[in-house]
Amino acid sequence: MLEIRGLHAGYGEVQILRDVSLSVETGQIVTLVGSNGAGKSTLLNTVCGILRPTAGSVSLEGKDITGWSSEAIVARGITQVPEGRRLFPQMSVRENLLMGAYLRQDGAGIQRDLAWIYELFPILKERMAQRAGSLSGGEQQMCAIGRGLMARPRVLILDELSLGLAPIILDVLVDTLHKVHQEGTTIFLVEQDVATAFDLATTGYVLENGQVVLSGPTAELKTNPHVKKAYLGL
Repeated sequence: MLEIRGLHAGYGEVQILRDVSLSVETGQIVTLVGSNGAGKSTLLNTVCGILRPTAGSVSLEGKDITGWSSEAIVARGITQVPEGRRLFPQMSVRENLLMGAYLRQDGAGIQRDLAWIYELFPILKERMAQRAGSLSGGEQQMCAIGRGLMARPRVLILDELSLGLAPIILDVLVDTLHKVHQEGTTIFLVEQDVATAFDLATTGYVLENGQVVLSGPTAELKTNPHVKKAYLGL
């Protein structure tokens, strides 16, 4: 579904990504893990049209989308839940959720999906009229995920799902994402918390210094000596 091939990207003369290749198949949950500075954000900026690559390609369902605008990429079916939530703090929860559907014109479908989001996250229904900026960190992450799902993406990209969240809230979100996946949404998780990422995903890639150094089933990556030492503290 999502194919990244031989991707090179950076900022000015600073090269960050070097020959990165990975794939996310339809119906999978795939994770890309790595430490701060590994190049994860640069990869997402390139996939989502914020940054143009210097070489390589990005395609979705066989269509080359390399260099497309962010709006065109969202319309094609890729939606990102960004690191740090980035909600509209003065707008209500409901208004933030509806912003995720800004490219859609199917009013009845939008209302059905809004009801679905409220089923996934009942607390958002209780808070629908509340300013998004007044929510707790966990509630804001729920709202950000809900906003992303309102676009009805083919691929939902989650950037640092676990950032700043208590373990109990993170467990709730992981369970909810499994439900979303069972509904047919393909998920690409970019995460620094390797343990959480491997619990959620079935396939993983490890990014170090702008290059993919390991890949495979997460069950196997968990037992890799380098992963255990560098990322799992074992």
